[in-house]
Amino acid sequence: MAQAQGWLKRYLKAFCKGFFVAVPVAVTFLDKVACVARVEGASMQPSLNPGGSPSSDVVLLNHWKVRNFEVQRGDIVSLVMILSVGSGSKEALND
Repeated sequence: MAQAQGWLKRYLKAFCKGFFVAVPVAVTFLDKVACVARVEGASMQPSLNPGGSPSSDVVLLNHWKVRNFEVQRGDIVSLVMILSVGSGSKEALND
């Protein structure tokens, strides 16, 4: 019985060490380097989601390109608009 408790204690200790290393690394990677996003709907047709297919496309959003101002004509750019509480206004970006 004591041997089983020792194994469980070692397992939990190794799990916690791995968890507390992996989570900050993953969060930093997704925030600073790249993340995966799903594109749904007709807003990006015909480039993404062609033919109005019910399935969604998955894209990799590269944060480094934007941070280093390496965006070129034809690149797909994802924008996030943060609205203040109570403003309720929407703005459209036009060419």
